[in-house]
Amino acid sequence: TSGEGAEGKTVASKGEIDASEPSLEVTKYAESMEKSWVYDELKEVRNCHEAFSKWGVGGGLIYTGIAAHISKGKEPWTLPTPAGSDGGLKTDSKATKPAKEFQPIKYPAPDGILTFDLLTNLQRSGTYHEDDQPSHLRIKPDVASVPESISLQVYAAPESRFCPAGVYEYVDEKLVINAQNCIHCKCCSIKMPHEYINWTVPEGGGGPQYQVM
Repeated sequence: TSGEGAEGKTVASKGEIDASEPSLEVTKYAESMEKSWVYDELKEVRNCHEAFSKWGVGGGLIYTGIAAHISKGKEPWTLPTPAGSDGGLKTDSKATKPAKEFQPIKYPAPDGILTFDLLTNLQRSGTYHEDDQPSHLRIKPDVASVPESISLQVYAAPESRFCPAGVYEYVDEKLVINAQNCIHCKCCSIKMPHEYINWTVPEGGGGPQYQVM
């Protein structure tokens, strides 16, 4: 960043890159990653997720068992992500169907033994972000109208239900983002209609503090 104070921290405060600032392309990281044990482990299971998407639970379990324990990822193919109706990749956000095609689900109340309410689970995650830091969850400018006009009206605000930390809620049909509750699952950046959220790294290493991991 250039300049002093918050005004100069273009990327940190606004998520915008100043073309006048010097930049470096980190290529060594990718090269080192491909030579590491992490890359080997990820390559072994590269087809597992797509197997469940392609063949369901039964087929996914069978394929994953073979890939993880027998072939060890040495199968000479990589299962492709299916194409969407527009010819592009069928992303998770495009797989969401309009709310009118479904009936609301009434879930039983948490029993406090095997199931717990959202706030209790959130407290156990130990998540913490400084109250005065810029929100790391930012609506992309080119799709700023999506939350109220599409997500709420067409899909009945799925982000207000799938987020495990209650980060997203609508108040008087306006989106409110409680970024301080975020537990960094990044589901929102993948599943939101039109992928309207830009998930950025929060300041100061904030986030969940899982103790037994």
